[in-house]
Amino acid sequence: MKMTSAAQTSSRYRWTMLSMLLVISMVTYIDRVNISIAGKYIRDVYGLSPVDMGQIFSAFVFGYALFQIPSGWLGDRVGPRRLLTFAILWWSLFTAVTALAGTLFTVYLLGVLGSFILVRFLIGAGEAAAYPNFNRVIAFWMAPGERAFANSLVLGASGLGAALTPPLIVWIMETYGWQESFYVCGLIGLGVAVLWYRYSANRPQDHPRVNAAELATIQGEEGSPDTSLPEGGRRSLGFLIRNRNIQLLIVSNFLFGYVAYIYLTWFYLYLVDVRHFSVLQSSFFGTLPFVAITFMTPIGGILSDRLCRHYGKRWGRRLVVIGGMSVTALLILIGGAVEDAYLAIFSLSLGAGFLYFSLSPYWATIIDIARENTGVVSGMMNTGGNIGGTISPTLTPYLASFLGWSWALNIAALAALLGGLLWFFIDADTTIEQSSG
Repeated sequence: MKMTSAAQTSSRYRWTMLSMLLVISMVTYIDRVNISIAGKYIRDVYGLSPVDMGQIFSAFVFGYALFQIPSGWLGDRVGPRRLLTFAILWWSLFTAVTALAGTLFTVYLLGVLGSFILVRFLIGAGEAAAYPNFNRVIAFWMAPGERAFANSLVLGASGLGAALTPPLIVWIMETYGWQESFYVCGLIGLGVAVLWYRYSANRPQDHPRVNAAELATIQGEEGSPDTSLPEGGRRSLGFLIRNRNIQLLIVSNFLFGYVAYIYLTWFYLYLVDVRHFSVLQSSFFGTLPFVAITFMTPIGGILSDRLCRHYGKRWGRRLVVIGGMSVTALLILIGGAVEDAYLAIFSLSLGAGFLYFSLSPYWATIIDIARENTGVVSGMMNTGGNIGGTISPTLTPYLASFLGWSWALNIAALAALLGGLLWFFIDADTTIEQSSG
């Protein structure tokens, strides 16, 4: 009787896997946002300008963008368990090294600015493995009707990590010093790497805590990617890049990334320098976009999965992105134009929420169309997003210095609107096997 009962009751280990992804996602954003909080101290200590800081911010995103495709490709081959473990250890090490970047031997070769740029580049290169491999885990571990929701939780956790960062980093800096904040972040990453390696597996079939009933739920009617397509289902980069859906996803995500990285790099300093809030006030108000992201991202994922059930994947994915990005554009326009600083914070923060409300359909669409190639296509799309994210941290202060911050934000609003409108031409119902070129 015990065996029969066990066979009838599905295990739920996929939610444990998802929970670990949420924790890793939080850590990635703590480690990428921490320098924007410590940036005020770093530029004062080393005499760096706002444009210098923009270059340091961009160095992370450049490394992140450059290694998206290689890490996605590698994850498709060696599996996310080992690759993510190595990546977390890598970026956590260099997060801690950030505290010493101004005094390392690299200062004699590259100068202080160059040393910080190099360290941030290496952190970005490590974090590049995160989201392409998160998406591969979701493709293999979550049921077809859970994938947008699962992605939205992982992406929402990034907002929670970013929301926790300003008060956490400010408290550590005020209590112990700005360098110690990077040491603490590095230690957190070390613990997370151990947790992931100990309790994860590449596929549900490989994990002893997954029973046959849960495996049947995960595979659903479509089957899991690795059983529905043989090894030969993996396609070359040339084949993938010629696919129209993938091309449009890359361009749209480029525009998404341009907007997102303004929040991730400049929002805190915008509050200090432009809206004239104190450091402590800014550490509080600087969390609000990420609080909005935390709550709004899962709503977008839930809505997308429900719309897919009623209207199919094409419109179920499409409507959420078009609507969310359009609202984002409007809210950024308002936030940049209003005189009242508190109304600006509210509008810009809500704009970040609607921006990330739109994000999970991007990642779910990759699973819908790419299947066995999920890791590498995720890397391709995220490369586009992070090329946009490489440009905006450096371009934004230039635009602000010549045109003013209102115009710099207007350009971000235009990017959000165009990124959403491109989804009229993206079809999540058509797999890469069904169309190319």
